[in-house]
Amino acid sequence: MHPTAHRFFLLLTVLGALATPALAEPDEQALGKAQGYPLGSNIYNWYTVPYRVSSWSALDKVPGILTRPVKPSATPLPLPRAVKASEILYRHRNMGYTLDEYLERQRITGLLILKNGEVVAERYRYGRTEDARFLSFSMAKSVTSLLIGIAVAKGAIASLDDTVAKYVKDLEGSAYGGTKIRHLLRMSSGLRFTERYDGQDDVARLSRSAATGNPSVLSVLSSITERHAVAGEKFVYASAETEVLGRVLSAATGRSMADLTTEWLWQPMGAENNAFWRTSLDGQEQAYAAFNASLRDWGRLGLLLAHDGKMGAQQIVPLEYLLDATDAARQPSAFAPYRATPYFGYGYQFWLHPLRERSFGMQGVHGQTVFVQPASGIVMVQTAVYTSASGVQDPEPYAERASFWLGVLQSLGGNTQRY
Repeated sequence: MHPTAHRFFLLLTVLGALATPALAEPDEQALGKAQGYPLGSNIYNWYTVPYRVSSWSALDKVPGILTRPVKPSATPLPLPRAVKASEILYRHRNMGYTLDEYLERQRITGLLILKNGEVVAERYRYGRTEDARFLSFSMAKSVTSLLIGIAVAKGAIASLDDTVAKYVKDLEGSAYGGTKIRHLLRMSSGLRFTERYDGQDDVARLSRSAATGNPSVLSVLSSITERHAVAGEKFVYASAETEVLGRVLSAATGRSMADLTTEWLWQPMGAENNAFWRTSLDGQEQAYAAFNASLRDWGRLGLLLAHDGKMGAQQIVPLEYLLDATDAARQPSAFAPYRATPYFGYGYQFWLHPLRERSFGMQGVHGQTVFVQPASGIVMVQTAVYTSASGVQDPEPYAERASFWLGVLQSLGGNTQRY
């Protein structure tokens, strides 16, 4: 190309770029873009706007937050890029959209889609990068469940039908102390624990006690005494049940959940990056809401589940336990899709999708997601800063997430037949 023509071509390219400004990310100014997405300054404001974006991807840097590290593998599992590009399309409210349009419509901080262990799509938003450690919120519940299953296989926990008090002596004589581990896994203790996300409910009381130690977490758990149902009969979401499970794990093994996560999950599955648990003031990991990991390592965990708990020749999570945890067909009728909730079923701390092909998810408030369909090898990881904690408060982002997941399945050869 002639030098003059080359300079003219470059000028047109620059002018074109200036004429087409980068698309704004939803609510980016409200979420703190002008301030560089500020980090929370203490244990009280990290949850609020405009501190969410940074705090929820670097919680260990917030002053006053206590954490315990989880170490990665010396030989990380490769996640190669898919050789053949796949277009992700979906329909929502009778309109068709692309993956890019999904990101432009919802407050997504990270998105990773895997097919047979290959990266189909990987996006970071709101200034996040691949070294961010994204907060799980209640996706941590599923991690806790996996550790429970491994603890049973190793003999540290004798039976899922043991009561809590066999392991956690501090809860002996309490209602939770008399509850079976299996009923906690299914969120079916029958004990009334409020979880409305209004700052005045029992989960807020539990979180405040974990952060301040006043009152103690054990005293909050022991104060739950009112019963709404017979144990084992009904699913009612209650974070306290997972908090109790975490304390069963630590008591039964004599080890921290961070050490167990390192040895039993993170290293054998081939994690690439350090992760961490947030701990309560009493030193116990917050099993119900506070595991933090990179987007790709959340993807590797999803891939482990897609492989039915096996990585290479090693069965990391016991197969039968994992099927009991994630297969809708194995659940009592009260826990099946459309029965446990109007849409999802519930297994052992996993949400069960209403699809004929076994499909399940890890979910946390404000849009945190790992969805898995093992037969198709499809894993989707999403981190987000949705305005509302749950679909009860604002159903639209969650409804569009479900539509997008179905579009991912359809675009990549998954099964979308209804349960």
